[in-house]
Amino acid sequence: MVNKIIFNKITFNNLDYKKFNRIILKKGFFVFPAGPALASIKKYNTYHKSIQKADLVFFDSGLFVLLLRIFKNIKVKKFSGYKFLNLFFNYLKKNNKKSVFCIDPNLSFSRSNKRYLKNLGLTKTYNYIAPKYDLNRLFDKKLLKVIRKVKPNFIISNIGGGTQEVLGLYLKRNLKFRTTILCTGGAISFFTGDQAPINSFIDNFYLGWLVRLVFNPIIFFKRYLSGLKLIPMVFFDKIQVLDS
Repeated sequence: MVNKIIFNKITFNNLDYKKFNRIILKKGFFVFPAGPALASIKKYNTYHKSIQKADLVFFDSGLFVLLLRIFKNIKVKKFSGYKFLNLFFNYLKKNNKKSVFCIDPNLSFSRSNKRYLKNLGLTKTYNYIAPKYDLNRLFDKKLLKVIRKVKPNFIISNIGGGTQEVLGLYLKRNLKFRTTILCTGGAISFFTGDQAPINSFIDNFYLGWLVRLVFNPIIFFKRYLSGLKLIPMVFFDKIQVLDS
């Protein structure tokens, strides 16, 4: 069985969602790179390096999983940010004393996210609206101060892919206590209703991209088109397989 693969110096973990209760107990910096983001790693060095430093890298991209099977005969399991959050929110319902800190892109999303988490029964939720970051010189002393004060069990970064991973690494390096940093981007919006209605069936059959494209073609057409650059990368680049 494939345990991990190394693709462009990024170690991906082939994790089974059925073992979620063991995964969630691990503290660290978790990332879920989408196909278009993966396709950009050779262009955006800061983003690339941040993923390399993650504690767990999940196979979020259905396209990446399919390309690995087609071109390299490498069989791994897709474990999307949506799937992870679905399991995570069920976990929080049973563990509602846990504290969750959300980093949000704007006030509207922040209100939706806070409302959703409170409806799960959580009593300790915190929200922070992120400023526009410079990825080459990212720092946010205000954010660090707030997080250090409340010391949450979990930090969910709900801002855009590419930025959230760089911010996640910044937090990992500057927080002195152990916590779990989840870089799941806009996936929480599938649950709050702020994005296209995706469910487990759509996610399992790798159709999330299509639903997003139908609901918001202006934003996602260009994004998914750029993701096709991943095809020659998987075909030509060397990929190391680590078996368990």
